[in-house]
Amino acid sequence: MKKERYARTKISFAVAAGFLAGMLTMSAIVVIFPEQREPVLATGRPAAVVAEPRAVAEPRVVAPPSQTAAVPGAVPAQVPAVVPVMAANPIEELRRRHLDLPVQGAKSTDVHDMFNEKRGSDRRHEAVDLLAPRNTPVLAVEDGTIGKLFFSKAGGITIYQFDPSKTYVYYYAHLERYADGLVEDAAITRGQVIGYVGTTGNAPKDTPHLHFAIFELTGEKQWWKGTPLDPYQVFR
Repeated sequence: MKKERYARTKISFAVAAGFLAGMLTMSAIVVIFPEQREPVLATGRPAAVVAEPRAVAEPRVVAPPSQTAAVPGAVPAQVPAVVPVMAANPIEELRRRHLDLPVQGAKSTDVHDMFNEKRGSDRRHEAVDLLAPRNTPVLAVEDGTIGKLFFSKAGGITIYQFDPSKTYVYYYAHLERYADGLVEDAAITRGQVIGYVGTTGNAPKDTPHLHFAIFELTGEKQWWKGTPLDPYQVFR
């Protein structure tokens, strides 16, 4: 009886010892070879086959030159100069203003291309001539001021009118006379009567007409200095 009890105890001890040995072996395996469940990428490929990405430095945000603190002794950054917008073509600009014709009753068909016609032996016409009966009212082509009332051998009784910005001057020549009360520096309005058609200066005495010219002024804004522009191109 004692032998049988001893045999069962020995078997139980062997089983327990075997179980304990198995547990110790599994623990060692787990320690040596820990479980590695590879994360799967969105592509379905395990991450292990993808090279480890290198660290990428965060981009630096640099303040504009006007916001960067000055550093003593530092050379200031060269900021590109702002390129100015080119000025509009003068002819196109004047066309957009829809200038009035300077002779009362005149039509656009009365304006002819004669800017490059020769006058004398050494000069161009650089204007248009609008024929009309003597004393026909001459009208301001747009708002502005009277820059100069002038008499010359060639132009006779003339008016130089500045446009509102003093960018251009309008020249009216061969007048019979000025409108009553017209004085230099006076403000005038589009369509206002400023003079009357005549033949003063070198105009043929039997051909009353208005000699009308446009000049783009220089930076000095002097009424007698400017670049001639073709009125025919403006009015057509």
